[in-house]
Amino acid sequence: MQKLKTLLQFNKVLIIVGLLIFFYVLFFTKVIFYKSQYNINTSNIEGKILLFNINGNKLNLEIKAKEKIKAVYYIQSREEKNYLENNLCLGCTIIMQGTLEKPKNNTIPNTFNYKNYLYNKKIYYIFNISDYQIKKNNSLLSKVKDYFYHRVNKIPNSDYLKIFILGDKSLISSEDYNSFQKNGVSHLLAISGMHIGVFLKILDNILAKLKYKKKLFITVIILLFYAYLTNFAASILRAVFFYIFLNIKKICNLKLSNFQVLIITAYFLIIINPFIIYDIGFIYSFVITGGIILNNKYIKGNYFKQLLILSIISFLFSLPITINLNYEINLTSILANLIYVPYISLIVYPLALLVFLLPFLSNILAFLLLILSKINSFFNLISIFIIIPKMPIFMIIIYYIILLFAFKHHKLFYLLCFLLVIVKLLPKITNSYEIYYLDVGQGDSSVIISPWQKEVIMIDTGGKINYSKEPWQISTKSYNLSDNVIKFLKSKGIRKIDYLFLSHGDMDHAGEALNIIQNLKVENVYLNNGPLNDIEKLIASKSKVTTKINLKYFAIQNLNNNIYEEENDNSLVLYFKIANYSFLYMGDASKKVEEDILKNYDIPAFFLKVGHHGSNTSSSKDFIDKIKNKYAIISVGKNNSYGHPNIETLKNLSNSKVYRTDDDGSVAIKINKNNYFLKTYKP
Repeated sequence: MQKLKTLLQFNKVLIIVGLLIFFYVLFFTKVIFYKSQYNINTSNIEGKILLFNINGNKLNLEIKAKEKIKAVYYIQSREEKNYLENNLCLGCTIIMQGTLEKPKNNTIPNTFNYKNYLYNKKIYYIFNISDYQIKKNNSLLSKVKDYFYHRVNKIPNSDYLKIFILGDKSLISSEDYNSFQKNGVSHLLAISGMHIGVFLKILDNILAKLKYKKKLFITVIILLFYAYLTNFAASILRAVFFYIFLNIKKICNLKLSNFQVLIITAYFLIIINPFIIYDIGFIYSFVITGGIILNNKYIKGNYFKQLLILSIISFLFSLPITINLNYEINLTSILANLIYVPYISLIVYPLALLVFLLPFLSNILAFLLLILSKINSFFNLISIFIIIPKMPIFMIIIYYIILLFAFKHHKLFYLLCFLLVIVKLLPKITNSYEIYYLDVGQGDSSVIISPWQKEVIMIDTGGKINYSKEPWQISTKSYNLSDNVIKFLKSKGIRKIDYLFLSHGDMDHAGEALNIIQNLKVENVYLNNGPLNDIEKLIASKSKVTTKINLKYFAIQNLNNNIYEEENDNSLVLYFKIANYSFLYMGDASKKVEEDILKNYDIPAFFLKVGHHGSNTSSSKDFIDKIKNKYAIISVGKNNSYGHPNIETLKNLSNSKVYRTDDDGSVAIKINKNNYFLKTYKP
């Protein structure tokens, strides 16, 4: 009885401390806003190199100067790349000339916010390097760390060695990483409790003959050094300090449960760094570990049965986090973990450690990684995805409350399923139209959603021109401009586009169409009347092209049915009305096309999507005066080389409220009955 009373009292203390820490985090991360010690005009910075990686012709640095700085440099030649690979070192001093730039917010809703990510790492500026000088004067500890980094770089398959030994994913190709992510096993590429557990087993065998306290002391020193090597990743810190506190509990004979020790570990790390609470690795690590500890009694049976139960527990406890990161779940990830976890933790990871010591074994590792690639390909083929939109915070709280009791009362799992169905249906329960002019840089892309999401249309996809590069310039990292557009659509629970209208075949309007088609269900593609160029032919071969518009919620009309010599002039010019508000999309149509349209149509346009990114080839004063638009949206890239938008065009639009995606980010319009609401997502 006394033990129970003591336990309850201790739990009360934990709750009170938890509330105090909540306000502590709130105060130091949301009330106090940290300011940089640098002026935006600073052009010279000297500091120590904390991290660096070279990928293709791009050098990324994290520098400790007056404060932490993210620095970027584009390498000019193969010779310079060789010089940097041989002379850059952790802890070295670097003197940089260049310009400071503020990180940008996400300009497309529900996508990754790089500015917040850096701020939570206490980085306030990005430094664009124009020139530099490296001085080798690093400390002994930095030299040891640098030795590890350079040794890994010299061994074949350094991309995976960096992952499994140093927790550094900078060299793994986007294709490989995306493959792991699609299979729902990308967490295995972050050094976590699983890897530390294997590492501890190896250490335990090596130090088996030592007495407990001596062995513990050596193990803790090695773990802390390992945490230093991996740049104190949140998941590593959780595993290391959880191990330390568990042993303190054992030595001091403290009557604490493992879950209480986990809570104390979390409090300790948050007090040291309140910003760690926003680290995805920290959240994943503690939530999954907590779920496993609380339901440890259900983990029974043979190895594979235990692994299956562990996989289910991990899947369920990480589900809301995964949903709000990717807006979809892979149902086969539970099955995939049964293969990946033992293969990586018991075979690949230990061998990676061994290859670091004995590089001549790298061929064996290469063979095992080839098998891993084949496993990835297999699970990519059989994966079953369910798109689930962004979960509101109150829904997440309800989910975890139900989940905590569900393992004891199994019928509550039905309630969890019902909750997820509600989450999936929430975005559809609206009688409003939504129109998004998305920021895709120097390109066009818009999404229009009907009430109850009965119909979704997209007008253009954006795209970028890929210039040819020499082999040394090619990065393992690649991305599609439309990836954020796809993520945004999934965040709203959208998996199908009824009509994809492509104004014309220029890369900045249609270049991302194939990526959209591959990742979402596109029912119909609508092209202009002009001859098809190579881009349009490829799109037509991969999709269903139609010449008819059959929509219930939108009466869309193409006003440009002539055929011109210029690709831009053949652009679709789309016109439609929602309630009392009219919308006009000009594509890249020129002033000549505008004249022809005015001869045939009377088209007042409340919202005008300005032609050709605000170029002076479009938007004549006569045209603008006659359509009498109230709002003008210009889709344009920041500091673009074309000089868009043109001053003459802006003068012609002087009677309109102008929004530019380079300054205002994406523009969202919501129309409800006869009212409209406009919102921007500024960089």
